Amino acid sequence: MSGTSYRVDETYIKVGKACKYLYRAVDKEGNTIEFMLSAKRDVSAAKRFFKKMMRAEHRKLPFSISVDKNAAYPEAFSASQEGRIVPKDCVLRRVKYLNNVIEQDHRFVKKKVRASQCFKNFHTAERTLEGIESVNMMRKGQVKRLLGSDSHGHAEFVASLFGIAA
Repeated sequence: MSGTSYRVDETYIKVGKACKYLYRAVDKEGNTIEFMLSAKRDVSAAKRFFKKMMRAEHRKLPFSISVDKNAAYPEAFSASQEGRIVPKDCVLRRVKYLNNVIEQDHRFVKKKVRASQCFKNFHTAERTLEGIESVNMMRKGQVKRLLGSDSHGHAEFVASLFGIAA
């Protein structure tokens, strides 16, 4: 289960010749809550991400959501509260330095993306990022009954998750 203080941020991922945006949410301990690849970085994309984030099974209701100074977040947050997606007592904090946890967590994802060089289309990028994020969650020890250092257990988990031979 995740904590009750969320950090939300986006980073760019190059797909084809254009940049797309990977929205990510982690709790204050660095556990991944949710992620979403979007073609645009606007209010509707932020709303979609808040909705997807609140549907995650392994999360607790947030008391606060920390974001950077992106202008789309306050409008998307208030619309999500009005639509009863985000709890009314949740607070949006727009403080630059509270997001250091997620900025550091972006490094592991970006490292794997750089190694794969470039994605050709959006669907391929989306599917590959799902795999990268799931491996990242296993590395952090977020999978039940599976230690972060248990490589044999990781192989069995990936085989069951994706239906491939380990």
